[in-house]
Amino acid sequence: MNISPELFEQDSDMSDYTPFSHGLYIGGKWPPSSNGRVIEVVDPSTEAVIAAVPDATLADAAAAVDAAAEAAASWRETPPRRRSEILRRCFELMTERAETLAALISLENGKALRDARGEVAYAAEFFRWNAEEAVRISGEFGLAPSGANRIVVDYQPIGICVLITPWNFPAAMATRKIAPALAAGCTVILKPASETPLTAYALAALYE
Repeated sequence: MNISPELFEQDSDMSDYTPFSHGLYIGGKWPPSSNGRVIEVVDPSTEAVIAAVPDATLADAAAAVDAAAEAAASWRETPPRRRSEILRRCFELMTERAETLAALISLENGKALRDARGEVAYAAEFFRWNAEEAVRISGEFGLAPSGANRIVVDYQPIGICVLITPWNFPAAMATRKIAPALAAGCTVILKPASETPLTAYALAALYE
């Protein structure tokens, strides 16, 4: 994906997101799609093509699953307090880069900049909320209705979460799914809408 630098010439923070121009984000790397194809991203306000993102294949999807599976064990064993600190940092980074993210949302989604700023604030809050919830995951111990047995409930990460998001809230619908999954100790694969994928790329680079 290539975004012309002049689109953000008044926003120095855009340099923070240069990694998302390198391709898909899988296993800490940015490879192109395995077939070399791309999807054009259009600015709905001008109908101009502003970027092209990799058109992921089934092989790319399988690679993403493998990467998420490889990371699952260590993330599952990461102490809840550490997971909480990481999620809190994601909230802080989104807040610090709010204007850049809002400009990107407005560019690819077409919503007013004021609304885009509101979405960024809303989206960041999912990380702050779940940062606090990460340390509150506990079990349950109770008495069975019969009175003859004790019931113990233990909450554990379910595994890899595949997250699919719509075009209309490219930041908020992503963080609404990513943050609780990570807080619970799961790894994630995000498939953003092809109409508005640029925000997801920026978030991936920011969280990295």
